[in-house]
Amino acid sequence: MAAGVLAASLLYTFKVARQQKALKNELDTEIPEKVQDHPYSRNPIFLTYLIAAVLVILFIIYKAIDLYAS
Repeated sequence: MAAGVLAASLLYTFKVARQQKALKNELDTEIPEKVQDHPYSRNPIFLTYLIAAVLVILFIIYKAIDLYAS
């Protein structure tokens, strides 16, 4: 099973590398207007950090209430 995953990963890596060589001299695409207007709120990485921080804070509050309630 693991050998199959390794073989598929190797083939996929070669495929991606071949595509990168073919696209080497092309320009990037334009950034959509909505993303240009709001670069932070439309960025999934920032949204992930924000959601994770909120979940951690809620967990800490829950544990603090649970600890002092008993």
